[in-house]
Parts: sequence; structure tokens; C-alpha cells
Amino acid sequence: MSILIFGHKNPDTDSVVSAISLSFLKNKLGYKSTPCILGSLSKESSFVLDYFQLEAPKKIEDVKVQIQDLDFHKTQGISENTSILSAYNLMDEEGIATLAIVDKEKELLGIVSIKDIAVSLISGDFRKLETSMENLLSDLDATLLSQGLQFFKGNVSVIDDYYKTIRGKLSSDDIIIVGDRYDIIEYAIASKVQLIVVTGNREIPEKFLMQAQEQKISMISVPYDSLYTTRVIDQCNYIAKIMRSGNIVRFSEEEYLEEAKEIMSQSHYRNYPVINRDQKFSGFVSRKHILNPKRKQTILVDHNEYAQSAQGLEESEILEIIDHHKLGDISTTMPISFRNNPVGSTATIIYSMFRENQIDIPAPVAGALLSGILSDTLSFRSPTTTKEDRKAVESLNTILNYDLEAYAMKMFKAGTSLEGQGIEEIFYKDYKEFNLDFHKAGISQVFTLDIDEVFRQKKAFLSFIHQTHKKENHDITLLLVTDIIKEGSYILYAAKKPSLISSAFRIPKEQGVFIPGVVSRKKQVIPKLLNAIEIMK
Repeated sequence: MSILIFGHKNPDTDSVVSAISLSFLKNKLGYKSTPCILGSLSKESSFVLDYFQLEAPKKIEDVKVQIQDLDFHKTQGISENTSILSAYNLMDEEGIATLAIVDKEKELLGIVSIKDIAVSLISGDFRKLETSMENLLSDLDATLLSQGLQFFKGNVSVIDDYYKTIRGKLSSDDIIIVGDRYDIIEYAIASKVQLIVVTGNREIPEKFLMQAQEQKISMISVPYDSLYTTRVIDQCNYIAKIMRSGNIVRFSEEEYLEEAKEIMSQSHYRNYPVINRDQKFSGFVSRKHILNPKRKQTILVDHNEYAQSAQGLEESEILEIIDHHKLGDISTTMPISFRNNPVGSTATIIYSMFRENQIDIPAPVAGALLSGILSDTLSFRSPTTTKEDRKAVESLNTILNYDLEAYAMKMFKAGTSLEGQGIEEIFYKDYKEFNLDFHKAGISQVFTLDIDEVFRQKKAFLSFIHQTHKKENHDITLLLVTDIIKEGSYILYAAKKPSLISSAFRIPKEQGVFIPGVVSRKKQVIPKLLNAIEIMK
């Protein structure tokens, strides 16, 4: 199972490149990992990936345990033309109680259990046979004496009467079981029956064999007596005759274990067929498989709070967390590697991990890491910038030899364009929720070089902020519009206590006020709000 590495919801560039770079490092160290994202790529992240020709991470919605995570019984299924006896023998050999019947495309047609076979032996219609010559030769250890039909569908009769007694009673709908009654065999050939089964491996005179061949009547010889043959021939029927095809409880591989448990609790079956995303049969799951399920293995980057992470995170096995934010609320049942450094970017930490493990950084990965650091530190304009961030960029740029300011502006310009984006898309592009001393806060941050575009839609933004504030029952809902060039932010907000905002940032109770020097949500906005909350207690 591949380890899933991902950042926070509404992924920014640091979150995306950290997942990609750490996955590359882990794979180099011998692990199997997959970089993922929780949401759509931003314009800035798309620019970076295109610029360095990197594949976009896999988009995932959650990390809940699914049927595909379980060690369920993988099996191929059998053809509907398999005989009942062959199906039973397969069950016996593999120690399984249920088989799936599939078509040529491996799509599920039905299922059959040991119980179904047992019931058919007790209450089946023993006079009817529908099967193939291949099944008969295999199941009855038979020898082919005369070739006629390859497939049979008719009435089975065991005949030991005087041939005149059955005169007029045989037809092309009949399959007969007979011993060395040559008069019966001759009459059966003349009546053009479908199949003659000769018991006891008795030698048949050549003239009857020639007659059967001329009339294209199938004839086989079996080593068993008539009684045993009569009992076994019914089991030569196609398995399709007894399979259950209606109202089958089945699960898809992508179905959540929680939902599967609920369905299983309301049914009495032992085994449930599993279908993959292409609607092909892939195996059976039973109650024993859900007792100790395998959990998805995860590594979190650039966050350590449940609210910012994937749904179902508590169902996964968290192996590691690498972050540069304040400690959140994520807990684990076992010790893990938790790396939390006070630097400006998670990419800076991952760069240091490459150096610690003495793994060479290829140019595309170097470009991704450099972009993540420049993005999160606003090209070193943010107060979150540390000397470690600067050293990391300097070292990475020895691989790339870029004009850093020119590249940063190109990246910011691509990422901050709001053209073609709606109010909701802009607001949630970089949005995070926080619990600030029992105050529920939702804070969005938009970096742009086109402030006028935002303020042309000021009323629409305020309306959406107030709707979100009410819908999510926030105490505080903020939109920071950060001007990278002026190195400050404009603030639009809704709050249950508006005075909290004015107190935190020392601004008048107005919308759209510019706050010089405030560019970091983590290092400036959150601490200022927490301080104001403490003062107003």
C-alpha cells in the first residue's frame, strides 16, 4: 500500500510542492509513496508545476478506510458454462464457500455457495440437463465414441426396458443413459437423441458406432455403473442453472468500510462480491476481513489540524507530520515522527531532509522547493522569513541559477490574477479555519497585484463573507487581500464583536482598511486576534 503524502485543504504552493518533494525523497529512501492534494491546484501552483514540468499530485477527497484497503479474498470467478461439479471441486480445493460467476468481460453475473449446490442435489430437477461435451468428458471421466452435438439441453432418462416398450417415446429432446442394451442403443440412434451415455466402459460394436457417426449422434462411454452415472450427470449442468443472480448484496472497492459494516449488519450472508471501478469482479469480502482492517498510511505536510486535513484522517495511520505552523489538535495512538520548525515554509524543512539523507536534488524538485519557499515567504517580504529559508533558496539556486526576484514576480503574477474567478472561488482559494481560544474563525487570504479588481467587487465580497459567517456560525470571518508590492493587507470581515477586529489591528471599524506590514496569517493575523480576545475577556 502506497503512503499518501498531502498538505492542507485549499492547497497553496508550499503545500503542493512539499507533498511532491517529500514523496520523491521517500521513494528514493526505499518507501512507496504518492503525493496528493486536497482540492484543486491554484493558478500559482499550476504555474510552478508547468514551469518545472512536474506531474500534478493525485487529488483525493478523504482517507477513510475503503473495501480496497482490506485484505479481502482476491479471485477470478468462473464462467457461467462451468459445471456444478467443477465448481464444487474448485471450492473444495481452495477451501472457499462461495464462487462468483462472471461473463467474458469479468462482470458479475451471479454467485453460488456450497449451500446452493447442496440444495440443488436434494431438490433439483434431475431430469433436465444443460451442459457441454467438454463438461461431460471431464466430470464423468468419459471417452468420446461418436461426435455429434457439442452442447446439450434435454431430458435425461435411464433406460433398461425392452426396446419395444419405449418405442415412440424417444426424440431429439432426449439424453439417455444405458448399459450394454444394443437394441436400445440402435433405437436411440434411429430416434436421433441428443446424447447416448454408455455405462460401465462397455465395448460397443463397430456397427453402432458407425450408425451414430452417420446420424451425427453424440455417444460417450463412462467407467461408472448406471446408478452412479445417474447421480453425477445432474452435477454436469452449467453452474448458471443454480446461481443466484437477483438482489445480490455487493460492494464496490471504493465503498467505505463504515457503510459496508452497516449493510453487513442487516444481512445474513457469509461472503459479499466486490466490484472494481470498471465494474469488474475482483473478489469476496466477509465479516472476518473487517475485524482488523488495514488503514491507509498517511504523512501530513504543511498542517497539523483536523479541520485543515482530509476527511477520515482519524481512520488512517499517521506516520509522520512535517509542518511550520502552531501545534494543532491532531493526536495519534502511537509515537510518530513530528517535525515542526519555526521557518517560513515547509519546503525549507524538506530541503534540509534531502541534505540530512544525502540525496541529490534534481532540478525540477529544486525548482519546486525554491518556489514553495518564495511563495510562503512572499519572496522574503513576510515576517515569517528566517535565515534558514534564505539559505535554502540560496543553495537550491546553485542548481537553477535563476534571477530570483524576476522569477518570483513571474510566479506571483501568474498566481495572483483573479481573471475569470468568481467570488466564492477567490475566497476559498486559500482559506483555513481556526479555533482561537474557543472562538471559531475562518480566514481567507488572497495575494494579488491587482487590488482594484477586488475593490470593484467589494460589496459582493462583503455579502459572501457575511453569508459564510452565518452559515458556518463563525465568531470571526476575515478576508485578507494582501498587496505583495506594498507589503500590507486590506481587510474585509464579519464578526460577532466588530470591536475585536478594530482592537486587534488598531484600525477604525471600517471595511477595506489597509494594514501596513501585515502579510502573514500565521505570524501576524492569528497572534493579533488571540491577543485581542485575551484583552477583551
